[in-house]
Amino acid sequence: MRSKDLIGFFNIAVVIGVLGAISYAAISLQPEEYDPETLCLAGETPPHVVVMIDRTEVIYTPAQADQIRQTIVNARNGLAIGERLSVYELNHRGEIRNTNRFSVCNPGRGDQINPLYRNPQRVQARYEALFDRPLDLALEGLFDLIESPITPLLESLAELTTRPEFDPTVPRRRIVLISDMFQNTRLYTVYSPTRQDLRNRLPAPDQVAQAIRNEYGDGLRGLELDVYYVDQPGWNAEERTLIRAHWQAVFRELGVRDRWTEF
Repeated sequence: MRSKDLIGFFNIAVVIGVLGAISYAAISLQPEEYDPETLCLAGETPPHVVVMIDRTEVIYTPAQADQIRQTIVNARNGLAIGERLSVYELNHRGEIRNTNRFSVCNPGRGDQINPLYRNPQRVQARYEALFDRPLDLALEGLFDLIESPITPLLESLAELTTRPEFDPTVPRRRIVLISDMFQNTRLYTVYSPTRQDLRNRLPAPDQVAQAIRNEYGDGLRGLELDVYYVDQPGWNAEERTLIRAHWQAVFRELGVRDRWTEF
C-alpha cells in the first residue's frame, strides 16, 4: 500500500473520530430534563426539606416572625443544587395546606455553580425569579392569627410522610416545624378540662405512638425534625417543659430524630 493511501486512511480515521467525539458530546452534554413546576430532575427523587408553620391560634410576635423568616431563609440557603424545599401551613380547619403551592427544587445560586461552564449572573437571576421571590410570596401573611377548633400536629406530621414526595423512600427527609406544640384533637389535647394538672392530662407516649402507627403506618421513622418551639402567653415554664418532654418521648417511640429551639 502506498504511503499516500496510508495517509488518506489515517485522515479518514481522524475525521471519523472527531465526528464521533462531537456526537458523543452533543448527546452527553444535553441539559437534563426538569419538571417545569418543581424544577426537580425528571425521574429522580431529591432530598426534601418541608417547613410547616402552625397557624392554629398561635400568636407570633413581630420578633418571633422575624426569627421564623430567618429560620426559613437558613433552610433555603442550606439546600444543595437539586434539593427540594416545600412550605406548608396547618390552617384553621386543621388541614395541611401547601402554601402558594411552593414546593420547588433549588435550581442553583450563582455562587453554587462553576463559572467555567455557566454564567453565574444568569444562574443567579434564574434562581431569584423561580425560587427566591416565589418563596417570599409564599411567606406573606403566614404569621397572622387565625382561629381554629383543632390542632392536629402529630397527625399532620404523620400524614405528610404518606405522600409520595415525602414518604420513607425519599432521601434525607427533614421537617422544620414552627409551633407552640399545643396538640388539640381526639387523640389527645393539652386543653382538656377533666383534670387539673397538665402532667395527668398527657397520655402515655407509647400509646400515642401506637395510635399514630395504626392510622398512618411507620412513615415517621428516620425523619429529622427541627422544632421551633414558640412561647405563648398564659403558659408557665413548668408547663412548657412538660409539653416538650412529652413530645420528645413520643418522637422517640416513633423513631424521629428531633432537635429543639425555643422562640
